[in-house]
Amino acid sequence: MGALITILAISCQSQDRYIIISGFAQGGVYTVKLNLNGQDGMIDAKPEEIKDSIDHILSGIEASLSGYNRNSLLSRFNDGETIRPDTYFTDMYSQAYRFYETTGGAVDVAAGPIFDLWGFGFKSSSVPEDGQIDQAKLTSGMKRLCKDIHAVIAENNGNLCSRDIIETSVTDDALPQLNFNAIAQGYSCDVVASYLYSLGVKDMMVDIGEIFCDGKNPSGGQWSLGIDRPKDGNDTPGADLQGIFKVPEGPHGIVTSGNYRKFYISEGRKYAHTIDPRTGRPVTHNLLSATIVAADAMTADAYATYCMVIGLEDARNFISSSEELEGCLVYDENGIFKTWCSEGFLLEDINADL
Repeated sequence: MGALITILAISCQSQDRYIIISGFAQGGVYTVKLNLNGQDGMIDAKPEEIKDSIDHILSGIEASLSGYNRNSLLSRFNDGETIRPDTYFTDMYSQAYRFYETTGGAVDVAAGPIFDLWGFGFKSSSVPEDGQIDQAKLTSGMKRLCKDIHAVIAENNGNLCSRDIIETSVTDDALPQLNFNAIAQGYSCDVVASYLYSLGVKDMMVDIGEIFCDGKNPSGGQWSLGIDRPKDGNDTPGADLQGIFKVPEGPHGIVTSGNYRKFYISEGRKYAHTIDPRTGRPVTHNLLSATIVAADAMTADAYATYCMVIGLEDARNFISSSEELEGCLVYDENGIFKTWCSEGFLLEDINADL
């Protein structure tokens, strides 16, 4: 991994010392901004040590949870091998099952065969036949799997094979195919943030594709994030914005999910990468992107995906009914970008008619 550590700024308090740490992880670049002046004075760890630890954390998560790394625990598990799962793997599975239940199956990490079938998983594909979709729905999903992975591992002396987590009531012999993409980056942000908290860091922004932040920015104010305009071809984050979000005080995960960067066109029809596991098909509604703010990035990640699955009206009702979430939905109305924000989501500089 490449190394980058930069002194960012001196804030309004002379003892504050912000740095930027950057590197490569999960197929992209991560950036961490933090104040070396922590809760109880200056952080003891040197910037180089902090970067090494962050790199180690992210490498460990990739070695555990990446479906693109053929030697990862996840890939070996999906291939039917017996693995010795680490904490990352068991945490991810347990949290994924929780989101499966709270979303009524709309967020389902065991729908890997359906994602692969449409070419949005770990395999290339094209538009499938109805029969292929029906078969994939029958032989995939968390509905087939045990909820308590720790109990299964304990019964197998710390080991785990994909066959072990299939419910005894399941009659087919299809092996589970897990895909943690819907929550893995948010989870990675939370793990890195947890490490920074352990050092005593109070002001931070962790950006690994998804974002977690807390405390103040280098100017002593709120962290600000740009919400990208969800139009086809807007592939560079920050290049074309729908608005600027001022993050409230306190710890928050902020995640945007959308269909405008991952899609393909077959026979003149656009197929979005958001798949509804319950139908086995890409969504077709007018919601273009959903930005969710939650107490942690993994929760924001999961519910941003959930909103993209259920569509504008249901997503608006879901966010409005939650005391723990805030959100911003960008949608298409007769070819015009429109924006809806919850009461606590303050978006600045909106020009929704462009």
